[in-house]
Amino acid sequence: MTLAEKILAAHCSRDKVSPGELINVRADLVMSNDITAPIAIREFRRLGVKRVFDPSKVVMIPDHFVPAKDIESAEQAKLIRDFAREQGIVYFEVGAMGIEHVLLPEKGLVLPGEVVVAADSHTCTYGALGAFATGMGSTDIACAMATGDIWMRVPPTIKFVYHGRLQPWVGGKDLILYTIGQIGVDGARYAAMEFVGEAIDALPIEGRFTMANMAIEAGAKAGLFRVDRKTRTYLKGRTSRPYTAYVPDRDAQYLAVHEYDVSSLEPQVAAPHLPSNVAPVSQVKGVEIDQAVIGSCTNGRLEDLRVAAQVLRGRQVHPRVRCVVIPGSQEVYLRALREGIIEALVWAGAVVSTPTCGPCLGGHMGVLAMGERAVSTTNRNFVGRMGSPKSEVYLAGPAVAAASAVLGRIASPEEIS
Repeated sequence: MTLAEKILAAHCSRDKVSPGELINVRADLVMSNDITAPIAIREFRRLGVKRVFDPSKVVMIPDHFVPAKDIESAEQAKLIRDFAREQGIVYFEVGAMGIEHVLLPEKGLVLPGEVVVAADSHTCTYGALGAFATGMGSTDIACAMATGDIWMRVPPTIKFVYHGRLQPWVGGKDLILYTIGQIGVDGARYAAMEFVGEAIDALPIEGRFTMANMAIEAGAKAGLFRVDRKTRTYLKGRTSRPYTAYVPDRDAQYLAVHEYDVSSLEPQVAAPHLPSNVAPVSQVKGVEIDQAVIGSCTNGRLEDLRVAAQVLRGRQVHPRVRCVVIPGSQEVYLRALREGIIEALVWAGAVVSTPTCGPCLGGHMGVLAMGERAVSTTNRNFVGRMGSPKSEVYLAGPAVAAASAVLGRIASPEEIS
């Protein structure tokens, strides 16, 4: 069996599962946010169930429009806040919160070998820790909150092998953008993506989170990494719970295997309006921008802010550009403060926000006007994703976003280093 199949088999008390089978799976964690939880709560009430299956395994995080940007978002947040208090579930509020897919791993709430489901498509982020994590609709999450079970079809697995040593300024964001550019936004449709190879072994855990996060942008059900020393180092001190690190069998059957030599890979940029519209930065540089966004569940971790500060330190954001930096959690914010990263970013002319999804989904803290163009470390660049349907979003890693903020146009960090 593949890594995904082993985890699923263990969670439905089976010795073996195969792609295409319909199974009931026990969930280790069920999560929703301030956009999706209100629907899940409504459907939970309709089931007639009084209590969630296990309060310690149900999590709600208001992170998309919180701190509340208007009355409607405040009402949404209040609804889930009241439900969380009623049920005694795990809940994170302003001042102790963060972007859900950054926060949950930090808090040790997701471990290798677990099954995590959430009413958010980027739940696949947790595959970086060797978990099977996937997004589901709010009605599915309502049932999971009530029963602790989910119903699903076992996905086939596609293996992605990355050979070589990455160039400076190239990271997980560039690898996943390149991959999506190669296979398309439906290239891994309802499959589990399994990432391996020497370039992956050398990749920091933050880069793995980024790659797993954007598996959904290739249409995948999940994106998974094997557990290694870097995984265990990340988990150390975050949890005392035991976990199982599964390993795929040598004779595991894959739907396909894609191999890439990434030794000469440049930083990648996805132009509007698809994450698959990818080109090396050298082919895109020169496009003028109005805004640069560094953050989100894709690239809002400490290592991402370090890279941005490395580029911005001692330089100034272009007078025509708004540079918005959003730490992924309070922990990231505090550590960035202690390291002098926040000070470097502010001196460069960036604005630093409290942890929130903010502009990624066109929510707040950087919505684009008609005709405006942004380079962003977020995960989607669909029409109207960050504001006006007549605006444009270019996706890139933090190094390219920071260099672009300085030069006022899409640029490689090599141009100013």
